[in-house]
Amino acid sequence: MADFSLSRAIRWDTVVGALLIVVLLLSFGTVDGFGNALNLSFLIGNTLPIAMIALPMTLLVVSGEIDLSVASTAGLSGAVMGALWNQGMTIETIIPICLALGVVCGLINGLLVTRLGLPSLAVTIGTLAAYRGIAQIVLGSDAVTDFPTQYLDFAAGRIGDTFIPYAFLPFLVLLAIAVVALHATPFGRSIFATGASEEAARFAGIRVKRQKLILFTVTGLMASLTGIFWALHYASARYDNATGLELSVVAAVLLGGIDFDGGKGTLGGAIAGVFLLGALQNVMSLQDVSAQSQIVVTGVLLVLSVLGPRVARQISVARAGRRAASAPVSKEPTPTT
Repeated sequence: MADFSLSRAIRWDTVVGALLIVVLLLSFGTVDGFGNALNLSFLIGNTLPIAMIALPMTLLVVSGEIDLSVASTAGLSGAVMGALWNQGMTIETIIPICLALGVVCGLINGLLVTRLGLPSLAVTIGTLAAYRGIAQIVLGSDAVTDFPTQYLDFAAGRIGDTFIPYAFLPFLVLLAIAVVALHATPFGRSIFATGASEEAARFAGIRVKRQKLILFTVTGLMASLTGIFWALHYASARYDNATGLELSVVAAVLLGGIDFDGGKGTLGGAIAGVFLLGALQNVMSLQDVSAQSQIVVTGVLLVLSVLGPRVARQISVARAGRRAASAPVSKEPTPTT
């Protein structure tokens, strides 16, 4: 059964990856301006915030949980960053403080889920509103834009005349760490086991509560790092930074084949889903599609990303049943006396 589930996940990953390639090829050939280095750099830079949060979100969803407060944590991190900068603190001091704040936000979510037994969906909807409200209290309606030039250049610049942003290189390092952690370590295998059956995982000796607490904490840390990157990339720290980003993250992760029920999926599929969504949004922007319409497309993709793997799974089960029913039944010879 495990091998069958894995094969389904791989097939869905392949479909998403193939669709990404098709969208890119069609866009290069038919959309004016898509293939120039500046636009590709914008595409990657605008997709990086989704991709950064998608790394821990993938692990969290595989374990059977979710965090909808990630965008608010990113906004709170950016707001605190702007407020501290206005107070005269150095950026080198501010960044560790903001990262520690993200750890605290994730830890709060994790403790509410693991210690009080509350559902993560309800908990993180509540903290989504709470963290965003705190961000508004911290910074108000101000926008802080005068961050050090070298940090702004790193967050928004690209390597020479290429289309590769500077920030894409550290993301690749984070991606490699996440892939190894999920797919090549005992901790990653325990995440899949927990998502498949939490009760069975406990019987197998997996410390489920500690595992989930770690995942929520890491998710908060990455959301805070994303908030820092967002403020520097767009040269603006506001309390409403990254508003709605959680929808794009969840849509991309589920589009990549991560099962919302937990226990199935790969990081390769999740990242393919992230950049497929980013490419579609970039193409729509180049075609002057309104922001509201882009939100509608994201919502439709979210529904399809949940529906698609389930339909594919039902088709596979139905085909397996038909094959079993049509297989010839071997008759044992009647023993002679």
